[in-house]
Amino acid sequence: MILKNRLLAILFLVMVVGNGTVFSQSTNSLKAKRQKLEKEITYTSQLLQEINRSKQNTVYELQLISKRIAMRERLVQVLKEEITQLSDSILSTSVSLKALNRRLDTLKKEYVQIAWYLYKNDNSYNRLIFLFSAKDFNQAYQRLRYLDEISSYIRKEAGRIQKLEALKKEKLSQLMQAQARKKKLLNRETTQLSKLQYELHQKRQVQKKLTKKERNLRARLREKQKESQRLDAQIKKAIAAARKSAASKSVKHHAEESRLSSSFAANKGRLPWPVKHGVVSLTFGVHHHPVLKHVQIKNNGINIATAKGSRAYAVFQGKVVNIVVITHTNKAVILKHGEYYTVYSGLDQILVRKNQQVKRGQVLGVIHTSLQGKTELHFEVWHNKILQNPAYWLKKNP
Repeated sequence: MILKNRLLAILFLVMVVGNGTVFSQSTNSLKAKRQKLEKEITYTSQLLQEINRSKQNTVYELQLISKRIAMRERLVQVLKEEITQLSDSILSTSVSLKALNRRLDTLKKEYVQIAWYLYKNDNSYNRLIFLFSAKDFNQAYQRLRYLDEISSYIRKEAGRIQKLEALKKEKLSQLMQAQARKKKLLNRETTQLSKLQYELHQKRQVQKKLTKKERNLRARLREKQKESQRLDAQIKKAIAAARKSAASKSVKHHAEESRLSSSFAANKGRLPWPVKHGVVSLTFGVHHHPVLKHVQIKNNGINIATAKGSRAYAVFQGKVVNIVVITHTNKAVILKHGEYYTVYSGLDQILVRKNQQVKRGQVLGVIHTSLQGKTELHFEVWHNKILQNPAYWLKKNP
């Protein structure tokens, strides 16, 4: 009976502590996600403030508003998950407290009964009567062991009760803290939902204003498409020239190029971002125009919105194979990494020269900021003449 009670107590403690550890790990993961989203939303809001100073509505502004809305929706979802998790934790803690109370009541009753028994019988005369009334020596020995075991058990039981009382106090504290956190999260969720509603309204207003500028939007889109085509042609030209040049190189050079290609490929998903801080304003691939109906936009890379004065950085060691001047405010640097190429366009100032060897993280140039406050880097990745989605190559967090 005593052994069974001990095992039950140990099992109970393991379950209570174990559940708390799993909950803590999951809570920390959600908290990290929430903090990351809050940081990104704050940064995007700062970028929108830079644009709003010009008081001119642009497609870029609409893209950033849409981006912030998407992040805000994810944040609300994370908050809901945190609240649900806390609710489950509060329920679990409440159940644990009830179980603790039941366990303590049982232990205290057993303790009182055994303590009263010992009080009545724990004297020399009673012990002797109990021992000498045994049928034989073996039974007397067993009775002596029984008395010693009861004394030892009651001391341990008193210690166990103290531990459970301390655990109960800790659980009550955890319950109160969880309830306070839940209240804060509910308030935060309400605030975020309110902001989300405002931003959705803001998006509709900007879309409405931009719709009235359809002719200008189409003209600007044609300009951007021509710039993209010029850049695309220059990239392919640079790749063709580099491959032609490589054909006449030595075996040693080819071995070095192969090593560089392998090293670049091995870093897929781990490359640093080409800016220190930024958010993706336009992803890779074909997209519907946010304003013009039945119009699609093709993006050969990703566009990264960043702050005024930001610089572009090489994501990997390589060689500058070309510097392209698309317009006087839109210059591009093309880097070669063996069979791979990275492209950085939207630069105002170029801080490297053609044929220069660059290191990972080296500054390539300063990103242009338009009169409307737009600071955006266009970044591409190529494997020979095959376009790659940069999102698969860069680290998840800028």
